[in-house]
Amino acid sequence: MPSIAGLLHASLLIADLDRARAFYEGVLGLVACPDRPDLGFPGVWYDLGGGGQIHLLRLANPDPVAGRPEHGGRDRHTALGVVDFQAMQARLTAAGVPFTLSRSGRRALFCRDPDGNALELVAV
Repeated sequence: MPSIAGLLHASLLIADLDRARAFYEGVLGLVACPDRPDLGFPGVWYDLGGGGQIHLLRLANPDPVAGRPEHGGRDRHTALGVVDFQAMQARLTAAGVPFTLSRSGRRALFCRDPDGNALELVAV
């Protein structure tokens, strides 16, 4: 019987590549992979460690951004491990990125990127 071995990447649709890069690189501190192949549309990939990646794809988004739940934990989201949770909270606050804390009691928060994609940032 086949089994799932792990999450390899999550792809997120974005409208403005420069704006998205400013968030993922400038706020979250990710570093773009230099070896993304030409897929016929703009985008960027980020290595997350452990083989996982985030892929940003500048393609038309069929989903509405308006009307999403305020708390990203009640929406589809991508969870990322964060080594220095307090420093990440400070970075988000300094950048004016709103977030809500996890309601489970874990050291985790939810925010949205500039395109409305929900992210869960969890202390590891």
